[in-house]
Amino acid sequence: MGDQSQHFDAQRNRLPSLSEVLARKTQPPVDLFSFYIYMRDQQRSVDYLDFWLDVAQHTSLCRHFVSELRRSVLVETPDLEKTGSKRSSYILDHMGEMNDPAGPSTDLGNDEKIKDQNLSAYLRENSNHSPQSSLGSQPSAMHGDRAFPGGERPPRPSFMSRNSPTRTDSNSPAHTVARADIRASAEKILYTYVLPGSEREIVLPQGIVQAITASIEEEGRDDPELFDTAKDYVFQAMERDAFPGFLRSKAIGNLVPPSLFVRLVLGLFCIFVGFWVGFTLIFLDFSRGKRAFVTIPFLLGVYLLTSHQYSVDPVLGLAGVSEYTFFNFARIREPYVRKLIIKRALVALLVTVLVSLGVIVLFVFVPGRRL
Repeated sequence: MGDQSQHFDAQRNRLPSLSEVLARKTQPPVDLFSFYIYMRDQQRSVDYLDFWLDVAQHTSLCRHFVSELRRSVLVETPDLEKTGSKRSSYILDHMGEMNDPAGPSTDLGNDEKIKDQNLSAYLRENSNHSPQSSLGSQPSAMHGDRAFPGGERPPRPSFMSRNSPTRTDSNSPAHTVARADIRASAEKILYTYVLPGSEREIVLPQGIVQAITASIEEEGRDDPELFDTAKDYVFQAMERDAFPGFLRSKAIGNLVPPSLFVRLVLGLFCIFVGFWVGFTLIFLDFSRGKRAFVTIPFLLGVYLLTSHQYSVDPVLGLAGVSEYTFFNFARIREPYVRKLIIKRALVALLVTVLVSLGVIVLFVFVPGRRL
């Protein structure tokens, strides 16, 4: 990714949008890795995110291919007419530098839309290449996935080489991305996610499925524009159905569901022990000093139940730590999220102290009576 994808907006005084998360402009616990884990473990719909990322990778592959070809053309202008038709040469000459923006195609600016349209137009017009060598036949190139910590996915291959010689032949060894790679990438998306009964089929409107299938298999297209409708549909589905829950889970809480369940069970057990010990000490007429030991199970039980209720562990929250999988923790680096978590941690801690004091005073200072 470019420098834009590595930029973090430290002054953002709000929760991030899905576009910012997908563009890798956010930090833990609302970064792309955390969203991927959430989609995999809680939403159970990680195939939609993988589809969106693979389409974005396909678009990036096309941009790298055309950008390399354009740079070659600019260096060796006399060979421009040999690369294709005059229209193709004109498109290449006016392509400009291309970035990799995230988000739906409807959010792109006019300049980016024009560049994407030119990119797709060039690839459609020059779709009859028959390269002799292709990275698409290498499993490591076309089956690479997002680079995530913990071995979730192997890193994606790098298709760019700054030190490669410049030539105008798009199928020459000078180009790190061959045209066959783009074709293989488009087919991989079709056969993995789109076709009915495919390995990781996602639910798309029938019209979108038929349009993509016909474009690739009948028209021979592999330009990124053919996936725009499906990409926008998946983006809107994630934004509507998954992203609000992700923000509730990660931006105002720092615990995952398994941890919340464990805290609920342990909290109820501690409260039971507290009541049992408290009533036992009262009806055996123990002194108030000895009854003060009931503080321990009540305080622990209330703390655990409050953590479950607020989805925030006060100690972890004040320490700036969030849980991304069960008992695996990461520092909270998003400034606005850190502020929210600290505020909720203070509230949860105050509730814990007040409820615990009320229960403890009741069991310690009530007069004892031996039965």
